[in-house]
Amino acid sequence: MPLAIQVDGRAHAVDVDGATPLLYVLRNDLGLNGPKFGCGLGQCGACTVLVDGAPTRSCLLPVSALGARRVTTVAGLGTPQAPHPLQAAFIAEQAAQCGYCTSGMLVAAKALLAEIPLPTDAQVRERLASQLCRCGAHNRIVRAVLRASREMAS
Repeated sequence: MPLAIQVDGRAHAVDVDGATPLLYVLRNDLGLNGPKFGCGLGQCGACTVLVDGAPTRSCLLPVSALGARRVTTVAGLGTPQAPHPLQAAFIAEQAAQCGYCTSGMLVAAKALLAEIPLPTDAQVRERLASQLCRCGAHNRIVRAVLRASREMAS
């Protein structure tokens, strides 16, 4: 039986087993390559998406658990022509080295800025601590989030 889901502002009907992790539906059925498979255990954050604005590990969430909640991936933040301020700040601060964690970092940072529009350095580090970056770009990522917060506030 097809399931109806809302992703990046668009309605989709997917014909999958309800126990299928949302990550697999996003990547395999909808062709969205932003959320990444990292660990499959909800520990790395590469698969993070927003579900009704809350950062959520899509590798752990069965698609049937979504119900009417809305999913936002990095693709739903902005476009190459009109990037979200966070995306623009990540580019300006060269906050992506390999880029594997970037999608999850961006949506987690968006959730942070929705709650705390002008976070401190410590608040950014605390909120993004569970988003792992193997390249070591954390300092640039923190600078990018702080830059975006200032630009969005002005």
